Amino acid sequence: MSIKKIIATSVLATGLIFSQSALAKKVHVAVTAIVEHPALDSVRDGVKEVLMENGYDESNLKFTYESAQGQPAIAAQISRKLMGEQPDVIVAIATPSAQAAVSAAQGSDVPVVFSAVTDPIGAKLVQNMEKPGANVTGLSDMVNVRQHLLLMKEFNPKLKSIGVPYNPGESNSVAIVEALKIEAKAMGIKVVESAAPKSSDVMLAAKQLVGKVDAIYCPTDNTIISALESVVKVGIDAQIPVFAADTDSVERGVIAAVGYDYFDLGRQTGELVVQILKGEKAGNIAVKMAEGTSLFVNPAMAKKMGVSIPEAVLERATKVVE
Repeated sequence: MSIKKIIATSVLATGLIFSQSALAKKVHVAVTAIVEHPALDSVRDGVKEVLMENGYDESNLKFTYESAQGQPAIAAQISRKLMGEQPDVIVAIATPSAQAAVSAAQGSDVPVVFSAVTDPIGAKLVQNMEKPGANVTGLSDMVNVRQHLLLMKEFNPKLKSIGVPYNPGESNSVAIVEALKIEAKAMGIKVVESAAPKSSDVMLAAKQLVGKVDAIYCPTDNTIISALESVVKVGIDAQIPVFAADTDSVERGVIAAVGYDYFDLGRQTGELVVQILKGEKAGNIAVKMAEGTSLFVNPAMAKKMGVSIPEAVLERATKVVE
């Protein structure tokens, strides 16, 4: 055997041993989310699937999950507790949990990967998307609000006003509403805001829009989405079509949404986690923008809200919810 072949074989063997030893060591991936609802749960499940595809299973992976039940104070408690456990990676889903995790991780060497965060810079998670630094990276799900407005206009070409229930305490929601107002103004559409600081406020916030708007738009706001059925009920009772920024909400009763597949978003987040487990420093990995969008429609709910889905929308729908 030539010297080159011996060296190549040695390098390959060394790499294989390193790979096997890395997987043999039990790692702890701790996932925390601000609240439990289908979109955020899908992110968690997508992360776990990618870990399993990369050789992490019950033998070498401790995978934990905790929900803050919609309470930022609980999110902070969870993050402080996790710092004491020193997991290999913390995955923080949604802006409030990400802010809590990044704050708790300051001064430690525990990497934080955030996901389903609309505006990482505005939320003060990172200062630079390309070079986040501070052992933090993640995935942004900033939505294309212009695309959402255009979809609503397909349902109602004479659309003049939309109502937006949201939690002004969620920086992600504030960013979406501000972007929405800019795009809506350019299209001659008025945005009527209705605050819902808590899940118990969501129905009242939706009711306050009745008689003032042509449609209701639910952004990727964790407070609103956790009580989405309240908005849907108002839409049915008042015959106002309800749209959303995430496709999971369509199966829960809104009539249409153009958005990310949050399970796939979780998979994209999982790829970042795997990079870190393999030795990359989180702060050296650029923050990613979520990829891929789908169009979901719900004809039955549209009928209940007094509208029909345009044929052109039905034809290009990724999924028609029966």
